[in-house]
Amino acid sequence: MLRSLTGYFSNDLAIDLGTANTLIYMRGKGIVLDEPSVVAIHNDAPTNKKSILAVGVEAKKMLGRTPGSIQAIRPMKDGVIADFTVTEQMLKQFIKRVNPSRFFAASPRIVICVPCGSTQVERRAIKDSALAAGARRVELIEEPMAAAIGAGLPVEEPTGSMVVDVGGGTTEVGIISLGGVVYSNSVRVGGDKFDEAIINYIRRNYGMLIGETTAEDIKKNIGSAFPGAEVREMEVKGRNLAEGIPRAFTVSSNEILEALTEPLNQIVSAVKIALEQTPPELGADIADKGMVLTGGGALLKDIDRLLAEETGLPVFVAEEPLTCVVRGSGKALDKMDKIGTIFTNVP
Repeated sequence: MLRSLTGYFSNDLAIDLGTANTLIYMRGKGIVLDEPSVVAIHNDAPTNKKSILAVGVEAKKMLGRTPGSIQAIRPMKDGVIADFTVTEQMLKQFIKRVNPSRFFAASPRIVICVPCGSTQVERRAIKDSALAAGARRVELIEEPMAAAIGAGLPVEEPTGSMVVDVGGGTTEVGIISLGGVVYSNSVRVGGDKFDEAIINYIRRNYGMLIGETTAEDIKKNIGSAFPGAEVREMEVKGRNLAEGIPRAFTVSSNEILEALTEPLNQIVSAVKIALEQTPPELGADIADKGMVLTGGGALLKDIDRLLAEETGLPVFVAEEPLTCVVRGSGKALDKMDKIGTIFTNVP
């Protein structure tokens, strides 16, 4: 009785705690928060006391632009917690934003996505962070499962579904059947590695230094995964390493394609390994239905075409790939008391 009463008064949440963005889904309301996973910390030099200055969009604006007393950091790296204390504070701020304290309000139950390649220690850290941020109960769900549910795939049926979730820090490849993950693999390649590859290419070929935000803009505007008929160009500003002076220069989509070749090959390789490891009956289902791409990386131009050419299978980009994982977690949240197989256990 008491449990049902607290459930009635609490706003249960599903959280996609991503390397690049954190999204929160609230039961009955849908997606209520979509903010960058960035925290700005103010360091008071005389007392050496650190305080949270901003989180999310406000903190992202400060990346690469902070004075010595302020530090803008991303506490998640490769899909896992790099800084436990800062992640906990970030979660607290986000939960407080979507779930303001009310009289009678109970602590929420929370479902959080974890990369399938994360260790038990990393999963425990994520669970502890959510509990410290005020959760009553925490369940973890693997990203490929959440992405498949969010993309509307028939995960509970005896048929094979393949999902490739290209996130900010990791790419998750999963084969799902009968409400469970048959095969999963996580490679630490994603949107961040794309940005890094662009920064390194421009430094090597132009002798120019650009920041992460500029690299992300290049990727979004002229980045592609497959050679196209049209060559697009973009003017970029950066610092000339030889002169030490800011300069403007122009890059083309073909150059960015060349820069992205290595990380893209790692994703293709992970997909091919997954197909090799798939049981034959499920492989036949995937040959018919193909694979679904989710995550922010699925928005890279022609990445579906690249995977289709490399595997010979039909490849589809999910509707609203950026929110697929959190929507899937939200659906899992609604079935929290009915099904336990889709959640992952942490001792």
